[in-house]
Amino acid sequence: MTDNTANMRGAVFMMVSMASFALNDLFMKLVFADLGLFQAIFLRGVLACTIIATACWYFGLLSDLSRIRSVITNRLVQWRCLGEAGATVFFLSALQAMPLANVTAILQILPLTITLGGALFLGQKVGWRRYVAIAIGFLGVMLIVRPGGDGFTIFSVFALAAALFVTVRDLTTRGLPKTIPSLLISLLTAMVITTLGAVGSLTETWQTVGLQQWLYLAMAAAMIMGGYVCSVLAMRDGDVSFVAPFRYSIMIWALGLGFFVLGEVPDTYALIGSAVVVITGLYTFYRERIVAKKASISTASSAA
Repeated sequence: MTDNTANMRGAVFMMVSMASFALNDLFMKLVFADLGLFQAIFLRGVLACTIIATACWYFGLLSDLSRIRSVITNRLVQWRCLGEAGATVFFLSALQAMPLANVTAILQILPLTITLGGALFLGQKVGWRRYVAIAIGFLGVMLIVRPGGDGFTIFSVFALAAALFVTVRDLTTRGLPKTIPSLLISLLTAMVITTLGAVGSLTETWQTVGLQQWLYLAMAAAMIMGGYVCSVLAMRDGDVSFVAPFRYSIMIWALGLGFFVLGEVPDTYALIGSAVVVITGLYTFYRERIVAKKASISTASSAA
């Protein structure tokens, strides 16, 4: 088990990461009023890569070519980049058309999809209580997207696809060796997404970027960099069952920014669905802690 200091440090990293991602989403949504999806992803990526590469250079992480090569060729890092790239495209596509709080709430299904993914692909044991919580959590998501309703569009499907890609990202992050610097992982991820944005932007008509748009993009780049780094540190520092519930702090940011900055007011169904997703996610974390504690006690008893 991780000590309390590491757990608290991981929790702080998670909350900072969530605040950073929520602010990034806000600035990108503001940018989309004037720029195309892939142009915005590319320009933000260039700025983010510059910031992260400078940090890597400052800490001497770019001088060891063998370590850089090991990061690039690591399969888990590659899968993480794929997950992050897919999540970026689908999430930002949904963000263009959906309220900030709604699309953010859909992604809060992640603790449930990660638990399910761990059971299906990593052989982790999941009891019937957590399976029930997962099923109820998905019903909560259905309340948010409401298939067949007037508010259901292809962008709702994009938000769900983004959740699946983030699940891939987080599951692979758990398995990354701690010898790989978080900044190098973040730099490679940012470079992959920037390349994707460059290719995708060829299909769009480029728009002139004014000072205000550059400011939004610069802020988004700074926030996404902070989000990348802190999310990796959070998942690798403290116990996952302790740290992960703090991801729900993003809902406070999304609701506040959506209401006070964008003038968005989620409807009743979205609020109820969001509450269901959060409650079932928190219950899943609680059950994981109980199971982990029982396993620890059992191991200790066997050793004795």
